[in-house]
Amino acid sequence: MENIRTHLKIDQTLCGKPIRIREGSSTVELITRSEMAADDTGLVHGGFVFGLADYAAMLAVNHPNVVLGSADVQFQKPVRVGDTIKANASIQRVSGKKQIAEVLVQKDDTVVFKGQFNCFVLDKHVLD
Repeated sequence: MENIRTHLKIDQTLCGKPIRIREGSSTVELITRSEMAADDTGLVHGGFVFGLADYAAMLAVNHPNVVLGSADVQFQKPVRVGDTIKANASIQRVSGKKQIAEVLVQKDDTVVFKGQFNCFVLDKHVLD
């Protein structure tokens, strides 16, 4: 997608592929892979689900200097290797440099994860 302004080096096989970006919102899709399994049952490690949601939040802000400050999240249902999950993020509130994104991750019509991501747009890159 040509309008992505942040997280340009993300490995989309691990964090998801953007399928829609609009001002203040995004949708990112992840096809889970065997490398994401936490055990022999095919349970996907929650860090990959969180990574998808975080990436969606960053794209909803879509600023080169956005960083995550904190998140309040809930894992609702397990995800299995081979599942396709989608994260929908939308900015709910802006207060100065802080933007609060609500993110829902779904498999089909079932919510598997939800969270509030407190994002900050810095004056310069966090590593500068």
